[in-house]
Amino acid sequence: MQPFDEFHGVVRASEPLAPLTWFRLGGPADFLARPSSAEELSGLVQQCTQAGLPWHVLAGGSNVLVRDEGVRGLVIHLESPSFSDVTIEGARIVCGSAVPLTALISQTARAGLAGLETLTGIPGTVGGAVRGNSGGRQGAIGQFVRRATVLEPDGQIRTRAQDDLIFSYRRSNLDDCVILSVELELEHDDLEAVVRRMRRIWIVKKENQPYGHQSAGCIFKNPTPEISAGTLIDQAGLSGRRIGEAEISDRHANYVIADPGASVADVLELIDLTREEVLRQFGYELELQIQIW
Repeated sequence: MQPFDEFHGVVRASEPLAPLTWFRLGGPADFLARPSSAEELSGLVQQCTQAGLPWHVLAGGSNVLVRDEGVRGLVIHLESPSFSDVTIEGARIVCGSAVPLTALISQTARAGLAGLETLTGIPGTVGGAVRGNSGGRQGAIGQFVRRATVLEPDGQIRTRAQDDLIFSYRRSNLDDCVILSVELELEHDDLEAVVRRMRRIWIVKKENQPYGHQSAGCIFKNPTPEISAGTLIDQAGLSGRRIGEAEISDRHANYVIADPGASVADVLELIDLTREEVLRQFGYELELQIQIW
C-alpha cells in the first residue's frame, strides 16, 4: 500500500509548492494534502507518524522559502473554507487558522473592535500570526489570544487555555502543534476611530514596504524590539544589493525581492551575505523570521 492511499482525493504526489508561496520559487512536495476537516488533518498526521514521514504545515505561504529540491514527506495546506470560520460575539472572536490576517483585521474593525488594527499590513494567516506572535511597535497578536484549539503531536485535538499559552517576541509555545482556531478578546471602540488608525498604519506601511513585488514578509527578526534588522542591513550598505535576479529592497532592507528569473540560490546567497555583513559590521547575529524548507 502506498502512503496515504486511504486519503484518495485529499493527497497528491509531486505537487508544486511555488504557486502557494509569496516568493513563487522552489520545488515540489513529495505529497501535498488539502484536508477538509480537523479530523482528516488528524488522520494525516497520525499516518505520517506511523510511517516515519516528516510533515509541514503551509497556510498563506508568506514566510516560507522552498528549496529547489522541494520538500520531503507531506506538506499539509490549510486553506479556506475548511479552516476559515469567523464568529464575533461581543468582544470575543473565534477564528479559523487559515483566515488571512488582513481579513480578520477588517472584520473586527467593522465590528467596532480595537486592537488588531495595529497589525495592519502584516501578511499571512491568523494561525501563522499567532504561532509567531506577529506584531509591531504597538503590540503583538499574542496579547489578545485567550485560547487556542490545536492538533497536538500525538494526533489529538485539544484546547489550550490562556494559562497554557506563552508569547514572547516573535515566538510562542505553539511550535509543536497545528493551530486549528483561536479565540481572541478585543475592546469596543468607535468604528471610525478604529478605521482611521488602520488607514494611518496602512499608509505608512505602503510607503515603506515593497508591496506589489514577488517577495515574502520580513526575512529576519529584529535583534531586539528597539533595534531594527532593516536599519542594520541598510546601514551595512546592503540596500539594493543584487545577486542574480534577487535584490535586497531599497525601500525596506529587511525584504528580498525575487525578480523574474530569480532562483532560490540567489535568495539564499543574499540571506547569507546579509547575515555575514551585519555580524561583521555590528556584531548582531540575525535570526531568520522566514522558514526555509
